[in-house]
Amino acid sequence: MESENTRIETKSSLTAGFMCLSRAASYKDKRECYLGPDNVAYIILPTFFKLLLKSRLLFKLFNWLYFSKGLYEYVIARTKYFDAVFIEALEHKFDQILIFGAGYDSRALRFSELNKGTSIFELDAPVTQKEKLKAYQSKKLVIPKNLISIPIDFNKEKLEDKIRQAGFIAGKQSLFLLEGVTMYLSQDAIDSTFRFISDVSGTGSMIVFDYIYGGVLRRENKYYGEKGMYKRVAKVGEAWTFALEENEAESFLSKYGFLLKDHSGSNELEDRYFRNSKGQIVGKVNGTHAIVTAIKR
Repeated sequence: MESENTRIETKSSLTAGFMCLSRAASYKDKRECYLGPDNVAYIILPTFFKLLLKSRLLFKLFNWLYFSKGLYEYVIARTKYFDAVFIEALEHKFDQILIFGAGYDSRALRFSELNKGTSIFELDAPVTQKEKLKAYQSKKLVIPKNLISIPIDFNKEKLEDKIRQAGFIAGKQSLFLLEGVTMYLSQDAIDSTFRFISDVSGTGSMIVFDYIYGGVLRRENKYYGEKGMYKRVAKVGEAWTFALEENEAESFLSKYGFLLKDHSGSNELEDRYFRNSKGQIVGKVNGTHAIVTAIKR
């Protein structure tokens, strides 16, 4: 697996921090459809940002300065989408869940009561994991025994060796999560990562990931919220490098032995997560991304 341009092998990024802030903000957002589930993100949030969230005006200004249109809504929808797949794996008693570039992912804690024996592996850079665990400890959060952190330096260590040493067993029914990861990988890194997942996953395993459309890399500016977004991402030193075309997901997955189960772009996400009790769409989701769930044949 290549190490160039990957967020999962670097120290905790500004992007990862902003996503955590968005989830924390959503947890305190009382508007219909905007209320989010990630209480842990709010608990570990530094005091300064908690004060920021207390002012709707200040948060709107912060959101305007650092996020493109609809990205806050996208993070809310993506969190709920990934949560649903995570819960599905727990309810079907999958043997293992492997989270790539885990960052501030809190699902092992939030859904610990639903877990009846699934091992959860969080893969990330040593510095990132250290910061996250430090935040958990400072807030006296209980870390589940079945949560295994796998710090890895991709410049020096092999992914296969690290997960095997941590207790991950190839061939078992597993769920693989890549949330906000693929767009930061090179083409070669994507291929090696998905081939690795295909090789170690048992029949019935699932993968869930999000990606950006090829037109975004080409800066065609045809999606809602696209204008200025590429520059914002590049500005924090985390330029996007990988994308799929709008109708490419199914053929892409078939190369690695996976069948497409669900493909949701902004329209589907709005309909699923931002339709209120009156049937009205109350939030517009950034149109540059899509989310995919697939099953191993």
